[in-house]
Amino acid sequence: MFNLFRSSPLEKLEKQYALKLKEARDAQRSGKIPQYATLMAEAEALADRIDELRQPQPGG
Repeated sequence: MFNLFRSSPLEKLEKQYALKLKEARDAQRSGKIPQYATLMAEAEALADRIDELRQPQPGG
């Protein structure tokens, strides 16, 4: 019953990913290209982790 109000690790990562993309966009628009590159690298790492969690587990 209480799982209804808990977010899954996947949902948490997706929210973090969306936030990183927004931060990266804002940095790029402000002309902070090195910061943009760092934020995009962090976003890509989150995207890789999300992809890992979405793939079906072997034997399950």
